[in-house]
Amino acid sequence: MKNTIIGVDLALKAIQVCVYANNKVQSNTEMTPKQFSAYLSTFLPSTVIFEACGESNYWSQLANTYGHKALLISPRLVKVVRQNQKTDKNDALAIIQASLLPDINFVSSKTNHQQQVQSMLKRREQCIKQRTTLKNQLMGLLREFNILSGRSLSSLISTIESLLEDGDNGFSMPFRKMLRTSLDLYLTLCDAIDCYDDMLNAWVDSTPECKKLLKIEGIGKLNAIHLYVGLSTDELGQFKAGKDAAACIGLTPLQHSSGGKVKLGSIGKRKNTSLRSLLITGAMSVVQQVVKREQKTKKEAWLKALIERRGKKCAAVALANKNVRTAFALLKTQSEYQVVLV
Repeated sequence: MKNTIIGVDLALKAIQVCVYANNKVQSNTEMTPKQFSAYLSTFLPSTVIFEACGESNYWSQLANTYGHKALLISPRLVKVVRQNQKTDKNDALAIIQASLLPDINFVSSKTNHQQQVQSMLKRREQCIKQRTTLKNQLMGLLREFNILSGRSLSSLISTIESLLEDGDNGFSMPFRKMLRTSLDLYLTLCDAIDCYDDMLNAWVDSTPECKKLLKIEGIGKLNAIHLYVGLSTDELGQFKAGKDAAACIGLTPLQHSSGGKVKLGSIGKRKNTSLRSLLITGAMSVVQQVVKREQKTKKEAWLKALIERRGKKCAAVALANKNVRTAFALLKTQSEYQVVLV
């Protein structure tokens, strides 16, 4: 059954399973998650294609434990390939049809270890967004009463606490309770972010691959974790070179070529925006330091020359691109980063 392909359309309570073998669809049936788990454990080893979604990592890991070859495919590609109306059967069939196209780039699945740290990153990012939103809203509400507060945490706390202590400002008890509750929530979010940072720091210290990436200029702990998860061992097989990984993140110019004419635009905006932003921010911090002193390494000499030709922003994007390629090479070859002095 090595040539058998199983297309799986995942859902919360129903899983559509389409079996393709001998150039023919053998079956296309609906199963419960429990039935599908038993099905994977008894079916002969095959290629199982999942549409990438929130549950796909778990099911791909389970399929691999039963001896199958599990692959994830982009939902965007499945949508383009699907010929008829959107149904579970048509989706499962489209997954198989898309997987049979030439030169398909499959989406990489994550290990359980990587899923855990990815969850911590997502929770930290969500808390930061909630903290920023709450802070801006509180400052805006205070401005409606002509009360100005600084942007620092200490300034906001002191402003609200002084309002709560002032009994002659005309604020009612319900309004004061709202301010107190909002301030407590803001402080709770700050504590949660600090807690997540401690967890991520401990995770980096226990992961040799991340500690290896920290030696690259412009790569901090968050960048190291993101790169380790994004350029995981499974996904390294999906890229032939580091430039493909950089393009996947969105650090290469968009290309629109026709009739033998090559036209390059700006860097892609539909890729991994959070990781790209972190990488460019880290690279910009290196750029700001390099312009203030003499170059010490060949990489810094290359960077200073690029800054003079194209400016700081372009140099930061180029450095971020180079860092991704370097990280790809380090993870793939299991080597150490070596600084080349001038």
